[in-house]
Amino acid sequence: MTDKDKRTRFNPLLVLGIIWLVGALCDRIWFALDRSVPSWDQADYLTGSLNYWKALQHPRWFSGGWWESFWQLSSKVPPFTYIATAIVQNLFGTGPDSATLVNLLFSAVLLASVYGLGVQLFSVEVGLWAAGLCQLLPGLYRYRLDFLLDFPLTAVVALSFYCLTVWRCIGTAEAQRTQRREWFWAAVFGLSLGLALMVKQTALFFLLTPLLWVGVGVIRHRAWGRLAQLVFSLLVSVLVFAPWYRANWLLMLTSGKRATVDSAIAEGDPALNTLEAWTYYWKILPYHVSWPLLLVPIVGLLIYWGRAAFSNQKAQLGNENKSKIGWLAVFWMGSYLLCSLNINKDSRYVLPYLPVVALFLAYGLTRWVSRWNYIRWGTISLAVLLMFLNWFPVEGTVWKNFTQALSPYAQHPVYLEKELPHPQVIREIIQTEPYLRSTLGVLPSTANINQHNFNYYGALQNFQVYGRQVGTRKKQVAQDARSLSWFLTKTGKQGSVPDAQATIVQTVEQGSDFQLHKTWNLSENSSLKLYHQKSPPVQVQPLSEPQNKVKLVNVKVPEVAPPGLPVPVTYEWTGSWEQLQSGIVLLTWRSEEKTENPTSQWLHDRAIGMGNLYPEILPDKLLAKGFRVIEQTAMLPKADTSAGIYTLEATYLNRKTGETYPIQVPPVTLKIDAAVAATPAPELDLGTQLRTLAATLPQGTAALEQIFAETGRINQYDPIQDYLVQAQLALEYRLQREPNRDLAYALALSRVLKRQAKDAIASLERVVRLDSENPYAYAYLAFVHLYEWHPKKAQNVLKPAVALNPNLLEIKALSGVAALMQGNFLKAWHIVQEIRR
Repeated sequence: MTDKDKRTRFNPLLVLGIIWLVGALCDRIWFALDRSVPSWDQADYLTGSLNYWKALQHPRWFSGGWWESFWQLSSKVPPFTYIATAIVQNLFGTGPDSATLVNLLFSAVLLASVYGLGVQLFSVEVGLWAAGLCQLLPGLYRYRLDFLLDFPLTAVVALSFYCLTVWRCIGTAEAQRTQRREWFWAAVFGLSLGLALMVKQTALFFLLTPLLWVGVGVIRHRAWGRLAQLVFSLLVSVLVFAPWYRANWLLMLTSGKRATVDSAIAEGDPALNTLEAWTYYWKILPYHVSWPLLLVPIVGLLIYWGRAAFSNQKAQLGNENKSKIGWLAVFWMGSYLLCSLNINKDSRYVLPYLPVVALFLAYGLTRWVSRWNYIRWGTISLAVLLMFLNWFPVEGTVWKNFTQALSPYAQHPVYLEKELPHPQVIREIIQTEPYLRSTLGVLPSTANINQHNFNYYGALQNFQVYGRQVGTRKKQVAQDARSLSWFLTKTGKQGSVPDAQATIVQTVEQGSDFQLHKTWNLSENSSLKLYHQKSPPVQVQPLSEPQNKVKLVNVKVPEVAPPGLPVPVTYEWTGSWEQLQSGIVLLTWRSEEKTENPTSQWLHDRAIGMGNLYPEILPDKLLAKGFRVIEQTAMLPKADTSAGIYTLEATYLNRKTGETYPIQVPPVTLKIDAAVAATPAPELDLGTQLRTLAATLPQGTAALEQIFAETGRINQYDPIQDYLVQAQLALEYRLQREPNRDLAYALALSRVLKRQAKDAIASLERVVRLDSENPYAYAYLAFVHLYEWHPKKAQNVLKPAVALNPNLLEIKALSGVAALMQGNFLKAWHIVQEIRR
């Protein structure tokens, strides 16, 4: 029976739709019954989708700054899956079940692409069987139920490969019409390639080999028109992916080492010089496919070829579908080799080549014809049974052994036990501190209890609570414990935690600073414990009478303190909620002698409430009332601060409107005396820590490692990095009135950490003016120019640095990079050789 005859019996697109619909219903039944919480990666990706959902609530399509911040919402992972999920959540609401609806869209793309490939290369029958197999391969349905990037990547790679295949196969009849089709499919391929690279960078592992294969073939046949089309498609893809990659290329490269090399070492993946590294994915192919779906099609194909050979059809067999199967083999083998070359191995990293495997298997299944038809249908029925047993396990050793034997390591059972208390933990924190944005230190790290899924459930509550894993380094445990008000501990198994975790757990549970707030019992015979700081650093109290401008009603400090060490200080503010929440306070502790000597003052600028006053939850009736905010923090007189009596000056700056006004200060004095002992103090506020770190920048690279280690630590305490915004507003205000080298370095550092490249360049140009005899000042400016792909400007900036210190290796390295980016390979080579010597 020919394909034309079969089409008269059924509508293939209707059958394809039914295949998708049945798979979709099965998936949603699983989600309706499942009570689990997302694990590490799933929760992290779900939070990423919420970040984009929030950004798209109030888009500013014609603002360049908005687009820059939009692309930077996901600095390491391309955001197409997040954006697609954000749109889905805007339609169906937020939450894990709503977010996973996006996989139905990607499933439709996958099935349509595989069906199209089957029709293009073989027949409608093969296309439909391949689409059906994509619903039944354990490697695909296992991850179709998880919110990860690998299934969306599989769908978009399949779409891209289909478009490339169509473009490759277009005939030469009716030249003008064919050329139009070729240009059209070249453009569609470019668009799909760009989208694939916007899902995950590893899309290249799967598409690079067929792309090179086609390119070499076009050049070999001197088909210059086709080459132009191929180049055009690549240019189209660049237009799609370039904005995100340009904004995040440096972080993407630096995080790539942690995601590959470091992860591979931690997980014990085989080294590339071992046979195991190159056979890893071959060994797990039965896990991805299941034994019945792997063996039955192969046997059918061997019998088909054998019968053809014995019936003197060998020559015909050699030509039949040879080039088409070879084209699929190019994709599969190229993907296999490039994925094996990646030192970090995981079964889900090769999912995008499974649709091509499904095509091979479908071709083999369709070789069972005539009276052997029952074999293919029996195989499919067995695959359906295995899928449901992997999803909904049946009690009994026989069934477990049966499933494990035929479909090993594919189990993804629905979780039917008691719901985990993540939403209750988040609600408890919000109810206790309703006016604050809180950061929760999550000390265990298991699949069910970890920083990522608590961070996600906090994001679901309008981003009022953030989860972070702290206490990972013993030398930072004391700082971590003093910097957060909430901690979560767990009895029993702790999961993948560092050695320092036991120390911080002991500090929280047995120390005097925290008290047990609430306990939840978990199903695995363990309990979850929420601890709260006895004396939180920020306390908010509503007042009965309305307030307007911010007032400083009380300040408590010791009578005397030494320089160079933290000094405890308590500020008590009152005002309207809008003024308090939007307020940056510029605090100057100045010597009574009123000299202009910089050693006779220090700063304590920051937002009221450390920037943690939550702006989005108060009902209208409370907005008209006043509030009291009490801060218990510490400030840092510099080590060279002159001895004497110091008083406080205060100015208010509204971060939204730019409004400023002086704040009346209650009588308060502090004596600085190097001979006295320090009073125990809480942790310094993050703005003070930033300025202290920035003051070491003139030392050059010797200071950078410590700076980035410490900023990485304090970024955990402020997950939205609002302390950098506070610092920028305060520092810009002060620098407009008085040039100061240290403050200029601090402003530049804050803008670099926020990845505001253009503003960072302006700040570093100010640094160069104020610190013109320091070669490192020029080096910092040159580096940011290189980050922005301004190699010529970087080269010009480095000239004064070379004159100041021609032997500085950092200057030479930056000069080499600038030369390389300008295409001056000879100069770059000479600089490399000079550095080596």
